[in-house]
Amino acid sequence: MQVSEGRLQADDLLVMGRISAPYGVKGWLRITAFTEIPENLLDYAPWYLNIRGEWRETQPLEGKLHGKGLVIRLPDCSDRDAAAALSGTDIAIYRSQLPATDANEYYWSDLIGLQVVTMDDRPLGRVDHLLETGANDVLVIQGDRERLVPFIQDEVIRSVDLAAGRIRVDWDPDF
Repeated sequence: MQVSEGRLQADDLLVMGRISAPYGVKGWLRITAFTEIPENLLDYAPWYLNIRGEWRETQPLEGKLHGKGLVIRLPDCSDRDAAAALSGTDIAIYRSQLPATDANEYYWSDLIGLQVVTMDDRPLGRVDHLLETGANDVLVIQGDRERLVPFIQDEVIRSVDLAAGRIRVDWDPDF
């Protein structure tokens, strides 16, 4: 693995996948991508691997879609033992490597942690994570209790203010 020059700022990194297991005997790796389209992870370089608590920069040499995940080859990983040693390793990129979003488009990572309030400023809690349901994404909000609020812009989601860290929703707090 190539270690990057200088200190990486872990707060600026987004985990986009994980090395799940070796693939074959020549050092290839199975990857679980956290992207909507798994092979999109191959569009980003460099990658940063969290190896024993330290982020290290690497460049995927080659990769391809395999089943529902990816298989890839990394530098200095040429046998099954080296690949096995990387199992469970997170793969991250810098937020700045992602394409810019259009107006009213958000990456899930931008929404996590935002305060959610009703139209009359009643706090519901903070976005803990999101669920993909097929019909629409759902905010999982942790507050006095867990709430599931569909991310339907203009109907339920009235505004998202990333700078203020707030999402305003048209939602009954008793629901």
